[in-house]
Amino acid sequence: MAEVILQQLSKSFGREQAVADLSMTIADGSFVVLLGPTGSGKTTTLRLISGLEKLDAGTVSIDGRVVNDETPAQRDVAMVFQQYSLYPHLSVRNNLAFPLRSPILRTPVAEIERKVHEVARILHISDKLDNRATELSGGEMQRVSIGRALVRDPAIYLMDEPLSSLDARLRADLRIELKRIQSELGSTLLYVTHDQIEAMTMATHVGVLQEGRLVQFGAPREIYENPNSIYVAGRLGLPRINILPAELFRATTGRAVSIGLRPEHVDYGAGEEASVMRVEHLGDQTRLHLDLKGHAITVLSPDGNPYSAGTTVKIQPLNPLCFDQNGNRITGNMS
Repeated sequence: MAEVILQQLSKSFGREQAVADLSMTIADGSFVVLLGPTGSGKTTTLRLISGLEKLDAGTVSIDGRVVNDETPAQRDVAMVFQQYSLYPHLSVRNNLAFPLRSPILRTPVAEIERKVHEVARILHISDKLDNRATELSGGEMQRVSIGRALVRDPAIYLMDEPLSSLDARLRADLRIELKRIQSELGSTLLYVTHDQIEAMTMATHVGVLQEGRLVQFGAPREIYENPNSIYVAGRLGLPRINILPAELFRATTGRAVSIGLRPEHVDYGAGEEASVMRVEHLGDQTRLHLDLKGHAITVLSPDGNPYSAGTTVKIQPLNPLCFDQNGNRITGNMS
């Protein structure tokens, strides 16, 4: 595996700036997730690293060498796409072996067989090697698609929302599998998603993109607890963070115009009155959907959950995040 360094990458399509002055280091052996909504520049960044798109400016370095002028094949990257990139008429075995039979790699037959069996073992599809791709379930097809990348032993794996087309249960299963595989292989992996759960559960580091710019980079917990803006705060956390006018609460607000209130950061029994509009029981937790002076907020119910729809509860912020009029984080608290 290898360290990948991006320095001031920029790419436009006509008048649309897809990536703007993006710099980031993907450490050797790390699992980095690029997180952002559609149009934030995630996929374009992957394509710039892989060589599928040409840079307008900046440099991509892989394992200490600048690869701007290299073809995708020369860059030694492996890419997994959102849709299954399989040959339907071939068996799982031959789908996995296909990249290794490239005249560029010139992999010996015995080595191809060894790698195919090793990847099949890692992906738990050894019993499917003789099945055609069309005979597989959606989850199995995506495992084979990922396997086509894993057999390569590239400098870096690039994955473009590979789980987004699967149902919720399969996504959850493959999230665990993919993180296990990455840890087992010690591989360097850059993963694109708009799904905050994937970012929180898999990543060693998260890069949050906004309109083609990298606006924060760090460990998932660090970004969750210390977002530098309202935009970043809203990218991680489920239920989403509550953004409220600071003046809703009686404490002195100073420069804070808005506060961010995570559902778990609420103190009960004192403070402002809110009406319980709905109670949502989820087994391991209970959520209260409140109306606070005309503002809808979602909070985690206290232990014992004494509240029901139609009742009134008193709440006050506990360690709120404070933001200025531009949505940028203000250090300190409300008082």
